[in-house]
Amino acid sequence: MSINIANMIDHTALKADTRKDQIEKLCEEAKQYGFYSVCVNPYWVETAANLLKGSDVKVCTVIGFPLGATTSETKAFETTDAISKGATEVDMVINIGALKDKKDEVVENDIRAVVDSARGKALVKVIIETSLLTNEEKVRACQLAVKAGANYVKTSTGFSTGGATAFDIQLMRETVGPTIGVKASGGVRDRQTALTLIEAGATRIGASSGIAIVNDEQSDSSY
Repeated sequence: MSINIANMIDHTALKADTRKDQIEKLCEEAKQYGFYSVCVNPYWVETAANLLKGSDVKVCTVIGFPLGATTSETKAFETTDAISKGATEVDMVINIGALKDKKDEVVENDIRAVVDSARGKALVKVIIETSLLTNEEKVRACQLAVKAGANYVKTSTGFSTGGATAFDIQLMRETVGPTIGVKASGGVRDRQTALTLIEAGATRIGASSGIAIVNDEQSDSSY
């Protein structure tokens, strides 16, 4: 498979104890390797945006992360705030409990609150946390993300009980169709895994192991 895999990678640092020197390193690596974006917690958005000024690397952040259990109003504010500080992509976590309670309107409106806040300013990726869902719930979550106007669906936060699988990527791709992005994240630590997920339908890879993936090495990173 002839593919520029680096340009599909969101180079990620989302751990709670991430320090400034690690963000600086992340941004330098992203420029060096040509990664699509860096994905950082909201606190680091402004720092990353300043470090990446003048480069092609985008700044991605996370909303309602990692549980998805904040209110829609909070997620909307987080989105507006992150964009004002330089984020051009936001990865929001759905309200998983509401999905399991079959409160589809709540889930859709929750996603739409972020989509509306980001409209014309940032791409929205919807993290459905596949490891906590049945196949029926995965399908329903993807359908709701599409209805709410999201640009991508995404497998995982990387902080729950499991990460991306080829089966889930294929299911998500079949559900959303060809025009919505599918992001694989959580446990993608080597090139072969990344290629398998891309073949299954992923158009973006979220990983802290981007360098290992590009260099075809093994990484022991947890995200």
